[in-house]
Amino acid sequence: MSELLNISELSICFDHGPRVVDKLSLQIGAGETLALVGESGSGKSISALSVLQLLDARHASYPSGQILYRGENLLTVSDKRLRQIRGREISMIFQEPMTSLNPLHTVEKQVTETLELHMGMRGPQARKRCLELLELVGIPDPERRLKSYPHQLSGGQKQRVMIAMALANEPELLIADEPTTALDVTVQKQVLELLKSLQKKLGMAILLITHDLSIVRRYADRVVVMEHGKQVEEAQTERLFTNPEHPYTRKLIDAEPPDHPNPLAGITDTLMEVDNLNVRFTIRKNLLGRVTESFHAVQNVGFQLQAGETLGIVGESGSGKTTIGHALLKLTASTGTIRLTGTDLGPLSQKQFRPWRKRIQIVFQDPFGSLSPRMSVEEIVREGLEIHDNGRAEQHEAMVIRALTDVGLDPDARHRYPHEFSGGQRQRIAIARALVLQPELIILDEPTSALDRTVQKQVIELLREIQARYKLSYIFISHDLAVVRALSHKLLVLRDGKIVEYGAAEAIFRDPQQDYTRELLNAAFFYQTTTN
Repeated sequence: MSELLNISELSICFDHGPRVVDKLSLQIGAGETLALVGESGSGKSISALSVLQLLDARHASYPSGQILYRGENLLTVSDKRLRQIRGREISMIFQEPMTSLNPLHTVEKQVTETLELHMGMRGPQARKRCLELLELVGIPDPERRLKSYPHQLSGGQKQRVMIAMALANEPELLIADEPTTALDVTVQKQVLELLKSLQKKLGMAILLITHDLSIVRRYADRVVVMEHGKQVEEAQTERLFTNPEHPYTRKLIDAEPPDHPNPLAGITDTLMEVDNLNVRFTIRKNLLGRVTESFHAVQNVGFQLQAGETLGIVGESGSGKTTIGHALLKLTASTGTIRLTGTDLGPLSQKQFRPWRKRIQIVFQDPFGSLSPRMSVEEIVREGLEIHDNGRAEQHEAMVIRALTDVGLDPDARHRYPHEFSGGQRQRIAIARALVLQPELIILDEPTSALDRTVQKQVIELLREIQARYKLSYIFISHDLAVVRALSHKLLVLRDGKIVEYGAAEAIFRDPQQDYTRELLNAAFFYQTTTN
């Protein structure tokens, strides 16, 4: 196997500060998949961006090392040569397709742009090649999608368009930076299998950057592990997983969530009953204001939740998971029956429902987006108390301190602001904000989706501990079935707004009755199912 890329003793600094990457060395052979793994901030993406010299040259510098591509040092080649290499010989799939795709250009415009730059293709020839690429990456109805804009595509489709752009000129090396982050498990598996089949067909090498070790174990030939900018281990994939040498590698491998929730204390009272829940979104109205077209997002959903119990709600994007959570909080209009401790919340106006919000809280998916950057942590956590609790300021401060202590944060840090905390700490702040009101039910909407596995495990353990301590009920919304399994006593599987399967979580995980549920489970646990 001939050597394609050789990174030797590479160090990276910003604004002449400390080294964010320190003496990284790795090699990739033709047709090989090398995984670069580590937690957020370990230097993975920065190292990958440096290969194509995509770091801001005004701030980034390289105190040591070289990046050899077929013997040519990419740190010293001319800008003209770099432009020839980028997109033609080495391509990159970026982490977030929505921010990487131009919202003002159609799919056709963005895919054909690289064909024009590197291959000189224009007009019908470029259009034909664009259609071939969209078919190659599995975009349905590619002829129609040529004129689509990024916002008109699903997450999986946007990622496939990014892959089509990256593969347009059949590169020798593909850098895939977290190519499946935030994708549904079924779409994630499709994208990875697509990359694997295209690699075999085109004979290209792949540098796979990810923090998901289940993906690494399935698809990588070799693994390089990074911690705080330093390379701590390199090995063949199977040897790394069966016999990791570095403590940090063992920590990453051991960060899988538990495979069962806390046991229920026994028979408990019913906290919430939902029956025949329906949500419709208006698409079009006529001149008289009457609805002529609507989208039925949630259809006849029903379930029961006991005190101290967790209901997991799973399904692909667009299945109605988050819509149900918002409907329960009357953040989205709905019809049907929603009872909390026997009281029907449906007929209540927003003003009448306001006192009930203290009893039902929510933790949103994006902790940074849901925390005001202008408010200190104390102000964020105390805000709900000022609305729902008539206690004095000293009492409120004591309750804030207790909530922060409950979620494992130093109360002395309560005067700091959200940007001063890590992603996992911000999620703990969001949980403290919900917890401070001492609710009976917390709705958790994808609370771990953007977190590293090690941080994710910490948040799961925190949620389990808080539930046991306060006998809380959770509605846990997620597409990560490994996390759902760690917390849920009951499971509700959704597809296109309809219930596919509902019952005891353990029974469904062990013996799913519906084909769609089996498809989800096989996609989520595909490594385990292929090795057991």
